[in-house]
Amino acid sequence: MSIEAGWPQAYGRIVRDSVESTNAEAIRLAPTLTQPTWILSHHQTAARGRSGREWASPKGNFAATLVMKPTGTAGWASLRSFMAANAVFETLALHVRRSRLSLKWPNDVLLDNGKVAGILLESASLGDRIEWLAIGIGVNLSHTPGGVRDAAFPPVAVGEAIDVETFLTELAGFYATEEAILTEFGFTPIREKWLRHAARLGEVITARTQTDEITGRFETVNEAGHLVLSTPHGERRIAAADVYF
Repeated sequence: MSIEAGWPQAYGRIVRDSVESTNAEAIRLAPTLTQPTWILSHHQTAARGRSGREWASPKGNFAATLVMKPTGTAGWASLRSFMAANAVFETLALHVRRSRLSLKWPNDVLLDNGKVAGILLESASLGDRIEWLAIGIGVNLSHTPGGVRDAAFPPVAVGEAIDVETFLTELAGFYATEEAILTEFGFTPIREKWLRHAARLGEVITARTQTDEITGRFETVNEAGHLVLSTPHGERRIAAADVYF
């Protein structure tokens, strides 16, 4: 496995021509890996998003998973969704104007208010200790996926032929910086960076959980990564939901 200039130290890289999904490949390989490793595939035959939703992944778009064995609790590991979002934002900003990009809680990147990237975290744990964590990232680079109907945030693409392996090297570098920040300073600066690019911060949005629909002013994301809404019934802190605005 040759590693090119610019690739972050202490991270491995595996490139496949085709896999079922990069997260599935990461889960298969996780027990054998000795360092954080990026798994890139030029094509996925059964890509998926959050809650098992289908994720179209035509060749020319980006699909990769970082699999790692982080220290700390499951809650601490889950904060890496914000780190991944920051890294995707910065990588895309190398190719489009930053002003066109924003971050949608909990794990999407928007381009001109359409969904250009999604992040999917999967993990295995023993008690509250994480055995491994897979951070799957899909980015619509060359192609806008078709067949998506009635989406609150319809898919969009950068619309350029960006080499996916080059994109991976850029992304891996930005992500390694996020890990260094977390190690040195904790989650606070990562959270602050994410909030600087948050879509609809300070505006009224709706969060739909499995049991409830909550509408309120988007105040912040707290140190646990929870969405904080100000509602007529008081402050609500939401750990998981789909957001609409």
